[in-house]
Order: sequence, then structure tokens, then C-alpha cells
Amino acid sequence: MTPRIRVCLFGFGALVVGALLLGGVDGLPPFGHYRGPYGDVINAVAVDERHVTNMATAVNFDYRAFDTLGEEYILFAAVTGLALLLRQGRGEIEDEPAEYAADRRVPPHGDALRGIGLLMTAVTVLVGVYVVLHAHLTPGGGFQGGTILGTACLLVYLSVGYREFRAVSPRWLLDGADAAGAGAYALVGIGTLLASGTFLLNVLPLGTTKSLFSGGMIPVINLAVGLEVAGGFILVFTEFLKDTRKPSEAKRP
Repeated sequence: MTPRIRVCLFGFGALVVGALLLGGVDGLPPFGHYRGPYGDVINAVAVDERHVTNMATAVNFDYRAFDTLGEEYILFAAVTGLALLLRQGRGEIEDEPAEYAADRRVPPHGDALRGIGLLMTAVTVLVGVYVVLHAHLTPGGGFQGGTILGTACLLVYLSVGYREFRAVSPRWLLDGADAAGAGAYALVGIGTLLASGTFLLNVLPLGTTKSLFSGGMIPVINLAVGLEVAGGFILVFTEFLKDTRKPSEAKRP
């Protein structure tokens, strides 16, 4: 196939996709004019029924918790597949790549970078934990908070170095966190199925509205998601960063 034919095929496909996107955008309601009715129903009943003030979290981890279970396992499968592919390919390397010069020296991190980076790491961890724990009260959730916590670990690499990054994120811990978070969500559903006959039914006490210990089972599921997302993102960072290291360094646990 010639380059001209490839360009023509790409142009035709881009026009079709662009037309579909424009048609979809044209059908959207004006900004600030929600058509409903689902959001209006949730806003009217969720506070009394689930004792939470974040409607998005109530929908994700209660009213449509089964759908969210599938979304979590999409991420879990993607992270697992990436790790398996990179580890398999990395195991085929037997000799040091030619681009690693014997006299290559990596400049050390400056004190200012280390200090500011570690400070930002601590702040990012606090923000991530807050977002996860308060998902049923304020905007956020396990997906968002888990991503923030994963970024906090990456800041260690940027501000201190690879060895320290690996020290705070050993592979056995990352694999365990990713699997435990994904498994905990399913185990909660199995537990509610045995207790009530309904998968992922909210069976725990709902507590007091606006309290940290409210929402029944919603915070439990949210914590499982936060653990899986944080472990998954850090695992992805680790596997990609290993490909930038010498084989002898990448083999560290």
C-alpha cells in the first residue's frame, strides 16, 4: 500500500469520525440545562436512602455498583496484561544494551529538588488519602484518590531517584495491593449475596449523614477501589521505569 493510499484512507476515516463527533455534540443540551431525569431522581432520594452527600459516589458504589465492578476489572486486566508483556520481554534480554556507556555518570539530585520533591510527595499523599476517605461526602473517590496516590510515589522517583522509588514500591507489595483491591470488591459482593441474597446490596448500617462513618457499604467498596487503582498505577510506573534501567538494576524486587 502506497503512502498516498494510506493518507486517503486516513482522511476518509477522519471525516467519518469527525462527522459522528459533531453530530453527537450538536445533540447535547445547552450548558447548564440538564435534561434528566436520572440525576434529578438521585439528587432527590440518595441523601435519605444512603446518608451520603456525594451523589456520584452513591451511584458508582451503590446504585450501579455492579457496573463499577466491571470498570475496575477493566483497569485490573489492563495493568496485569501490561506487566506480563513487559516482564516477558525483559526476561529475554541477556546482555547489557550498547547504549549504556561504561563511563556514563548520572548527575545527583540537588538538595532543593530533593527537599521540595519530598515535601510535595507528603502533600500529595495527604490529598490522595483525603480524597479516598471522603469520597461519600465530597467530590472524589477511589479512582481519583488512587490516581493521586500513584502520582505521589512517582514524585519520589523524580525528586530522589530510582533506588528510593523501588524501595518504597517493592513489586510484591504492588502486585498484592492491585490484586487485593480487585478481589476485595468481588468479595464484598459475595458477602452481601450470602447475607441478603442480593449481590452488592448495601447491608451495613448507614450511619449519620455528613459523618465519615456513613453510607453503609459505600466507603468499604470505595477503599477497595482506591487500593486497586493506586497499586495498579504504581505498578505501571514501575514496569515502564524498569525499561529505562540496566538489566542488573531492573532485576531488583
